[in-house]
Amino acid sequence: MRIKDFISNVKNKEIDVVEHSIKSINSAKKINSEYNYFDTISEEFAISEAEKTAKNSKGILAGLPISVKDCICVRGIETTSGSRILEGYKPVFDADVIKKIREQGGIIIGKTSQDEFGFGGFSENVGIGFKVPLNPYDKDRSCGGSSGGSAGITQKADFPHISIAESTGGSIVNPASFCSVYGLCPTYGLVSRYGLIDYANSLDKIGIMSRYVDDMALILEIISGHDEKDSTSANLKVERYTDYIGNEVKGIKIGLIKESLGEGTNEKVKGHTLDYLSKLESSGINYEEVSLPITMEYGLAVYYLIATSEASTNLAKYCGVRYGKHEELEGNFNGYFSKVRGKNLGIEAKRRIMLGTFARMAGFRDAYYLKATKVRTLIIEEYKKLFKDFDVLLSPTVPILPPRFSEIENLSIMQNYMIDILDVGPNLAGLPHLNVPIGFEKGLPVGVMLIGDHFKEGRLMQVGSLGE
Repeated sequence: MRIKDFISNVKNKEIDVVEHSIKSINSAKKINSEYNYFDTISEEFAISEAEKTAKNSKGILAGLPISVKDCICVRGIETTSGSRILEGYKPVFDADVIKKIREQGGIIIGKTSQDEFGFGGFSENVGIGFKVPLNPYDKDRSCGGSSGGSAGITQKADFPHISIAESTGGSIVNPASFCSVYGLCPTYGLVSRYGLIDYANSLDKIGIMSRYVDDMALILEIISGHDEKDSTSANLKVERYTDYIGNEVKGIKIGLIKESLGEGTNEKVKGHTLDYLSKLESSGINYEEVSLPITMEYGLAVYYLIATSEASTNLAKYCGVRYGKHEELEGNFNGYFSKVRGKNLGIEAKRRIMLGTFARMAGFRDAYYLKATKVRTLIIEEYKKLFKDFDVLLSPTVPILPPRFSEIENLSIMQNYMIDILDVGPNLAGLPHLNVPIGFEKGLPVGVMLIGDHFKEGRLMQVGSLGE
């Protein structure tokens, strides 16, 4: 059932919000016992919110079950960003997106599992004590990351639902592709980051996963808009994204990123991508091959230098004093901080902290971090040049099919990082991008990524909704 139909039934008293919320929670619990999609299921909170909504169902989202990635603050609900170092942390405020959703009657049913602080592309780097989410089509395979739980529950939920997720370098579109759902990462600044537990401030973006594009459009209308508490928030009028759904697409020009179909991309993924382009052509859309040489050669290195540099400073505050886990205070500060962080941060979190700290050190900052920021500017300019001639750019979302966990175990660190190769470009440039499920290969999902110019989310959803 689509959101608009669900809300209509709620307002017509055909659905009892409290009863529906209880059923949804019970279903989420059952799914979670098999697939590990939640770090926390907020049963009491959800039912309490449902009881309030039942008395006043005027909100646009009246009674809609919504899951939230565990790095986004919900007042009074444990929020850990998938890390044991934040165990027990219950925010005393709502993130801006959560505030807007609750004002419209949305019911937060739980916090979804993720790679610790967003550090991963397979949702395998979960914090100490957390469980790895399993692919909804094959439990031996990855959901993708870092928003694996959001993608998995969006696919498996047997009730109307959307998930609020987050992306730094591909963390929305990657798992959306692996789980065959729509995943939108909006333009940097369109959605407030207030209340988001940071990974990398200049890259983090809050977005949406859904089963249908019109559901996504409705949610984006609610959560986007200027927020004075976020200095990076764009001061623009909120668009009616739902007006784009079903619009004529004839004459739209798409640029197929030719490097994305080169070496390293699975042949079956290439085939499905070209088949999808043929379907777009039959709808009146034109496409040509385009090239992003700087982005494709240097994007991954630039991303990891900038992202880890920012992460190393952001994670410094998790020291066992102000948030989360504490230890007995003894010895000097350095010894205490090392003890807390050593016991409660995972291997990948430690690796990225060390990488980022190295890149910012005196003697290395100019050679690595500052040079990476300059190349990032060239990457932005490369995209902007193409958008003078094309409405949308297209590539496979991920170059491979969802891998088995046994295959991931045999990957080197660099091979792990390569999963982001097609996704880091639009994230570095702050461009909106959308995963569109396009089919299956031997039962495993395949997705394409549509990339738009800044603040052109409506055009992405217009194209992405074709044939839905």
